[in-house]
Amino acid sequence: MAISQTVKRHVYERDQGRCILCGSPRGVPDAHYISRAQGGIGIEKNIVTLCQECHWKYDQSTERWMLREEIREYLAGSYPDWDENDLVYQKYGGQ
Repeated sequence: MAISQTVKRHVYERDQGRCILCGSPRGVPDAHYISRAQGGIGIEKNIVTLCQECHWKYDQSTERWMLREEIREYLAGSYPDWDENDLVYQKYGGQ
């Protein structure tokens, strides 16, 4: 699921326009905590603002699991009702 412009705007505002990992002002609100490949959906509670370097590290490097925990803590601290189960596409019906 693509990230809507409304969600991107809300995430950018929530994150004060900065990469939540390094504080860079060049952050972009388009990083999924739970990736699209893993069923992650494009909602505010699953999207964070990351700079290009931190986004690459999160997606491609051996630092992923350390960064994932940092992002998880950030999102859980931003939403009192945050639950990872709510971030994944749920297919209802024949399964």
